[in-house]
Amino acid sequence: MATVVETDVLIVGSGPAGASAALALSTYGVPNIVVTRYAHLADTPRAHITNQRTMEVLRDLGVEQEVVARATPQHLMGNTTFCTSLAGEELGRVRSWGNDPLVQAAHELASPTRMCDMPQHLMEPVLVDAAVARGTRLRFENEYLSHTQDADGVTATVRDRLRGDTYEIRAKYLIGADGGRSRVAADAGLPMSGRMGVAGSVNIVFEADLSAYTAHRPSTLYWVLAPGATVGGIGAGLVRCVRPWNEWLIVWGYDVDAGAPDLTTEYAESVVRRLIGDDDVPVTVKSSSAWTVNEMYAQTYANGRVFCAGDAVHRHPPSNGLGSNTSIQDAYNLAWKLKLVLDGTAHPRLLDSYTAERAPIGRQVVTRANRSIRETAPVFEALDGLSPQTPDQLWANIAARKDATEAAEKQRARLREAIAFKVYEFNAHGVDLNQRYPAEGSAAIVPDGTPDPGFTRDPELHHQPTTRPGARLPHAWITRGTRTLSTLDTVGRGRFTLLTGIGGENWVRAASAQDIPVATVVIGPGQEYEDPYGDWARLSEIPDAGALLVRPDGFVAFRHAFAAPDAGELLADALRRILGHA
Repeated sequence: MATVVETDVLIVGSGPAGASAALALSTYGVPNIVVTRYAHLADTPRAHITNQRTMEVLRDLGVEQEVVARATPQHLMGNTTFCTSLAGEELGRVRSWGNDPLVQAAHELASPTRMCDMPQHLMEPVLVDAAVARGTRLRFENEYLSHTQDADGVTATVRDRLRGDTYEIRAKYLIGADGGRSRVAADAGLPMSGRMGVAGSVNIVFEADLSAYTAHRPSTLYWVLAPGATVGGIGAGLVRCVRPWNEWLIVWGYDVDAGAPDLTTEYAESVVRRLIGDDDVPVTVKSSSAWTVNEMYAQTYANGRVFCAGDAVHRHPPSNGLGSNTSIQDAYNLAWKLKLVLDGTAHPRLLDSYTAERAPIGRQVVTRANRSIRETAPVFEALDGLSPQTPDQLWANIAARKDATEAAEKQRARLREAIAFKVYEFNAHGVDLNQRYPAEGSAAIVPDGTPDPGFTRDPELHHQPTTRPGARLPHAWITRGTRTLSTLDTVGRGRFTLLTGIGGENWVRAASAQDIPVATVVIGPGQEYEDPYGDWARLSEIPDAGALLVRPDGFVAFRHAFAAPDAGELLADALRRILGHA
């Protein structure tokens, strides 16, 4: 066996979770190695919806503008269409992904970023290139085989698939980001709940100029209600725009008990033409692959020095576009904690907060994504399309909605209601941004004694900002001289930040006296940062002289409502608790 390779963090997998973990760790100066059994990064679109919280993460890591430059912008994503085929009858639309005027306003108020459609085969190179440029060592065609761990680190056995030999990598910590069939998670013995293989689906990537059927109703998703569309799959046939309006991906279901179909070019073309509905459009099939819908999540994300992230710990269908977003946010949560433990700033107990904070999120997204599939059924029910019938009967049911009868009017109403209810999949702003880490479960959050305010509106649909410890710092536009910036732009970059206002001088002095760097942001008239619109005053939930301590990942860790003569002691105690020294 070759000489042992050493690093601080070994990352298995170069997908969204692994690539973003590498990027964050290298940004923070932590040596890391990424190994992937493949010879290349993602070569198919796969994950694509990129929500505001993920864009905030990428903004902090310095790659937001590269993603924006390559992605399909938000305004071309939002006419989610239900139809009999692209060339066939349209049944209805949902203004999606923040394109409803009221939801768009909520998006503008919630974040300095905009969501976008960034296919995985474009996202991974952005993340990986930046990570490698900042110090990550990337090894293609290097397959993780197994690991052992002891009190000081983890030893992984890896096969070089080019040479055919095996060697060892010795790391202080191991991150398993190796997907829905994670060998690392299995070897670590992470307990799972749920089941795999709930339904079967086929992805077909193809090229075709479909602008005649899509450019006038620009969207990321076109849902096709046709005979066979309810078998397996994700609720209906799907034509997904990869790049407007020439690159596409179709999702079509199959009976998982009968096994995947033979993915010949002829089969793929037949499905493509069925969903397009125009046999005269030239089509070039690029690839096809079978996969299963899963409903499984890990109960714990770590075992000793081994941590897992992304699809390794939450396995679910692409509904709601939560997969890569949750994966990137897992990695962002873990990376700063590893950095502070590795440099001796934090006790290893800090790492316990990773499972405490992220496992409930993983369970939520698995549940939500699978529920969204089931919530497509009422669209078919409105057309009497779920009972066994011939294709001709389904087309007759669809046509009947146009009749001038009381029954048809009721059918139209049911169809409108069923389609409108799909906002829980296509406009779930609260699912994207309402993540709140519980102080009762996470030692990296210091409770302030205030009662949990809960949510006054539907927490899945509506973002509700708060500065209560455990919540993401609210976004507000403030100024610094002639520059306008977000409150979120003042935090992050791998360090803690204390926000206060006029009268908070004791908090500023306390921050400068700590054993670790704590940046300070003073907001108010005549201060370094000003609040000309009054937005921050409305959102901060504390008087000017109070203080918020924000973690490197932008979450509020500690809140004190007033000026405090003992600010130094209060802040030092909060940091000791957060860092695991208390």
